[in-house]
Amino acid sequence: MDILDRQQEGPIVYMNRTHTPSFWTKFIELRETDRLQHLKKMVEVRHESGQAEEEQTGWSWRELLNSFFGIKITGDGYKGTRKSPDSYNLYNRSPDFRNNYGWSIALDGSDYSALKHSGIGVYLVNLTAGSMMAPHLNPTATEYGIVLRGTGRIQIVFPNGTSAMDAKVTEGDVFWVPRYLAFCQIASRAGPFEFFGFTTSAHKNRPQFLVGANSLLHALHGPELAAAFGTTEERIKRVLDGQREAVILPSPVATPTGRREEMMILETMEEEEMIMGF
Repeated sequence: MDILDRQQEGPIVYMNRTHTPSFWTKFIELRETDRLQHLKKMVEVRHESGQAEEEQTGWSWRELLNSFFGIKITGDGYKGTRKSPDSYNLYNRSPDFRNNYGWSIALDGSDYSALKHSGIGVYLVNLTAGSMMAPHLNPTATEYGIVLRGTGRIQIVFPNGTSAMDAKVTEGDVFWVPRYLAFCQIASRAGPFEFFGFTTSAHKNRPQFLVGANSLLHALHGPELAAAFGTTEERIKRVLDGQREAVILPSPVATPTGRREEMMILETMEEEEMIMGF
C-alpha cells in the first residue's frame, strides 16, 4: 500500500520531483474557457463509454440467442429461425494454461465456428482450494461467469482503485465484469472452485495480468515505472520479482517462504481470509 499510495498525480507525472504541482493547482491555472472545455470532454468521454458498453452488451445477448439456440428477437418476442450448431465439449479440450494451482480454457471463433456468428468467446476455469486467478483486466470484452461448483470470492475494482465489488459466490451464482475493470477470482479453502462463462468478443481476449511472472508491469520495468509510483527502481524490482508464478497464483500456505517481506504478506492475507470467513 505504501508504494500504491505514494503517487498522487494523474496520468501525467513529473520526472523531476523538485516541483510537482497538484492536479487542482494545474487545473486552476487554466483559463476559464479551457477549464470548461476540459470538463466537457471528461463528461463526453464518460457518456460515450457508457453508451458503447450498453450497445455491446445488448448486441451480444441477441447474437447469443440467435446463434446458439436458434432464437431470433423480434418485435413480437422470440422466434425460432434455424437448427442449432453441433455442440462442443470444453472438457475434451486440453487446458490453454495449467500449473499446480489450477487450469483455464478459452474458446474463440478460431476454435469453434459458431462463435464467429455469435460474436462471443467461451471460457472454463478451475482453481484449487485457496488459489487465485491473478488480478487482470479484459481489454476487448465484458466477461460473464457462472459458478459450476465450489465457493469463492469475486473482487472487482474501478479504474480509480476503489472497490466495485467484493462478493462471496457459490454454485449457481452469476457474475459479470465490465471491460477495462481489474478483477480476480479467489477459491475458498474448502475445495476447488470452478466457473464457466463467456466474453462479448469472438476474438482472442488476451487478458492483461497486473501481477505475476507474466505481469504487463515487467514490460514497463525501468525508471519510468519507478517515477510513476514515486519510488526507486530497486524497490519496484523487488515487488515485481516477488511473485514467481503466473496467471493462477497459490494460496499463502503453498507460497515459498524465506524472506521477511514474504512472511508479512502471507500473514496479512491469512488475517483477511479469516475475517471474510474463509
